[in-house]
Amino acid sequence: MTDHTPELALDAATVYEQLFVPAEFREWAPRVVAAARVQPGDRVLDVACGTGILAREVARVVGPTGFVAGVDADAGMLAVAARTAPQIEWRQAAAESLPYADRAFDAVVSQFGLMFFDDRRAAVREMMRVLVPRGRVAIAVWGSLEDTAAYETVVTILERVVGRQAADALRAPFALGDRDQLADLFAGVPISELHIDTHVGSAHFPSVRVMIEAEVRGWMPTIGIDISDEQLRAIVAEADRELARFVQPSGAVSFAAPAHIARGTAPD
Repeated sequence: MTDHTPELALDAATVYEQLFVPAEFREWAPRVVAAARVQPGDRVLDVACGTGILAREVARVVGPTGFVAGVDADAGMLAVAARTAPQIEWRQAAAESLPYADRAFDAVVSQFGLMFFDDRRAAVREMMRVLVPRGRVAIAVWGSLEDTAAYETVVTILERVVGRQAADALRAPFALGDRDQLADLFAGVPISELHIDTHVGSAHFPSVRVMIEAEVRGWMPTIGIDISDEQLRAIVAEADRELARFVQPSGAVSFAAPAHIARGTAPD
């Protein structure tokens, strides 16, 4: 992975907030909050908070008597999050080493971050550590790439135009699409009443170009992959043809986006 200046990280995070959040992530925040049974007055931690869409929804639900914190490893994401919702406590930290005491939170939530942790089981253990007895956890991950046909098509295009590294980067968000593999992460973890629910959401981008630019400018740079303007033009040209079946009369792109939500409670 290549290093990035803070300015580049912030630019990618801004694109992420402006393009990805409304297109894909916003609709999931209320579902994750509901799965964690977040209530007014709760203390809630959002792990791998990104630019903060889930934490902002949590803050809306817990109200002025609650407390919300968000942690993320990416400084650029946190800078956008802090600018957008300064009332939330934002801290830079790895999910495997949360900067909070045992039993500090009534609920822990995480939306589309678990796939990228260096040690996923350690991160899940940390989430459970900071929960009070009978505290609730809800973790969302994307379904399989095979069940998300639009992105499966884009992965094929990326491999053809840019190469395997870029294609694998877009495969990565779907790494826990297998429910059995997801459930296995909780083996040996102190969690009760584990349930994994599959929901089908929908992604909406204003155009094919915006969808591709969201990946190229808002996602790839955060993991160290730079794509040239020439490559971007080639990707968009192929995507215009191959994603035509997902394009609405308005020109917008819309497609099914399944995800799993793992939920459970901390032991007594």
